[in-house]
Amino acid sequence: MQNEITGPQELLDGHGRVITEGWARRPYWRYDRRKIAAGWHRIKEWDYYSVLSHGGRYGITLTASDLGYAGLFAICWLDFDSGFYDQVDTLSVLPRGRTGFPATSADGVVEFGDRSLRLRFEARDGRRVLRFAAPMLRDGRGATGLTGEIELTQPPHQESMAIATSWAEKRTAFYYNEKINCMPAAGSVAIGDNRYPFHADRDFGALDWGRGRWTYTNRWYWSSASGYVDGRRFGWNLGYGFSDRSPATENVVFVDGRAHKLDQVVFEIDTDDYTRPWTFASNDGRFEMEFSPIVDRASHVDFLVIKSTQHQVFGHFRGFAMLDDGTRIEVRDFLGFAEDVFNRW
Repeated sequence: MQNEITGPQELLDGHGRVITEGWARRPYWRYDRRKIAAGWHRIKEWDYYSVLSHGGRYGITLTASDLGYAGLFAICWLDFDSGFYDQVDTLSVLPRGRTGFPATSADGVVEFGDRSLRLRFEARDGRRVLRFAAPMLRDGRGATGLTGEIELTQPPHQESMAIATSWAEKRTAFYYNEKINCMPAAGSVAIGDNRYPFHADRDFGALDWGRGRWTYTNRWYWSSASGYVDGRRFGWNLGYGFSDRSPATENVVFVDGRAHKLDQVVFEIDTDDYTRPWTFASNDGRFEMEFSPIVDRASHVDFLVIKSTQHQVFGHFRGFAMLDDGTRIEVRDFLGFAEDVFNRW
């Protein structure tokens, strides 16, 4: 079942349950933190950006999250030619929702800074300006000290993937999420004396915007990619394992700003070695890919109540995706990522 939501509506009822679960081409649900049936320590709010350069062969990821009892913030630099990455992350203690995440993905500012890193995300009028710095972050050429500013553009007609689902074992636990792919990226990153430009005619950013109340232990699988195929803006968002997906999946292919809905997609992974090839297969034959990893951005956090094991793997995809009208899009050496994440928080 793929229940598509086609118009604005409230997300939660008076008991903190999602009123109508499903997926949408735009974030139609209205999020109100005050309606969540949980204390501040159970509410999760986050913005995650990835900006990858197919031509430059490098990328950056930016993470800001408020988990109630802790805030997690990170900047990661990736060099795909050498397989190098370096990450700086930091924690804030007991933010209790005061980080200030907006109730909508379209407008607002998220900002955080300490001695380890600085992040500022501003969304306004279809533009997203990302400013960031990390004094101790390195590149693969030996330089240290990252600063940068990148602007992402989201055309008014561009569709995204929005989803609102709950957990079968606890219906007041919910996941409200929007994924925006294929946003042209312009700007640059400097690390020491080395400059890494991003060009809007070749490079793209993607946003993972989420709000919700989760159950305590979860494992999810996610993949995202954005680029050009035969001169067309092309990408996808795939995900499963997180919440009850009976009402809808978040599997979508994007071409020139339009979303093409997929049903089920499963990742085949060698969890003993995440750098071995992966495969992706759909139940309807519309998405079949082989994935050749370049770098495994692996991390493990264990702070008693907080535990997280993550493998976000960047690499090249080869295969095909089929659009709603039956058009087959062939891809090869297409840069993107896929991840396997376990969280207890």
